[in-house]
Amino acid sequence: MNKKLGGLLLAVVVLAAIVLSGALYSVDQTKQAIVLEFGKPVGGVKNAGLHIKMPFVQQVIYFDKRLLVYDSPPTEIITMDKKNLIIDNYAKWYIADPLLFYKSVGNESGAQARLDDIVYAQLRVEMGKHTLSDIVSKYRDKIMTTVTKKCADLGKMYGIKVVDVRIKRADLPEQNEKHVFERMRAERSREAKRYRSEGQEEAIKIRSQADQERTIILAEAKKKSEIIKGNGDAEATKIYAQAYSKDKEFYKFARSLEAYKNSLKSNSTFVISSDSDFVKYLFKNKK
Repeated sequence: MNKKLGGLLLAVVVLAAIVLSGALYSVDQTKQAIVLEFGKPVGGVKNAGLHIKMPFVQQVIYFDKRLLVYDSPPTEIITMDKKNLIIDNYAKWYIADPLLFYKSVGNESGAQARLDDIVYAQLRVEMGKHTLSDIVSKYRDKIMTTVTKKCADLGKMYGIKVVDVRIKRADLPEQNEKHVFERMRAERSREAKRYRSEGQEEAIKIRSQADQERTIILAEAKKKSEIIKGNGDAEATKIYAQAYSKDKEFYKFARSLEAYKNSLKSNSTFVISSDSDFVKYLFKNKK
């Protein structure tokens, strides 16, 4: 009898443990949960902590509470100036309303598919309003801000909060790259020719100005040298005049010696009369 009672108690304890384990569940800090009863959500959203549910009747579905990243494959978009552009973008989002999220898209895979439609549609609309050059160089941030806002508004109906949409890369289709490259090379060639032409024109101006300044400097230097030479000659003449007035004969003798020095070089031959005034000092003692 005691054995039967002990077995019964053991069975009751095991059954109670099974029921209790099925009734208790915990939610991690990074998660949020909803309880389903026969497939329908009941009881609202459960946050982190220990919770109770009806075992065997209710089940718990967990959703990530953290920021998620949707990374779409590159897609082709046409700009306002009819240029094809391949866009590689991503979006940051999180589950804002788990109940609505479960009812509308079911799980993260369904949310990713819905985001793919929303983000691509909004990118196509906004980029279709701008030219290729504006998208690349001017309005990229503005376009992304507008797309993020519109995606966030559309995501609310699915319990999704879109935080940010960004473009990782924007490329031209392969068939257009060669044409664009050739056009860019031609533009750079024209720019290079223009720079070379402007450089040559500037070089001519600089050389012309330098030649003009050189001519002026040489003229000024020649003028100063002529003035100095003139002053020197005047001073020499003055000195010669003073010396001549003191001793005319010595002056003539000194001048004749200077003339001999400049004229009678080595290996020089002169044919001249001995009574010439030029050589009178050479032959004066012989007469």
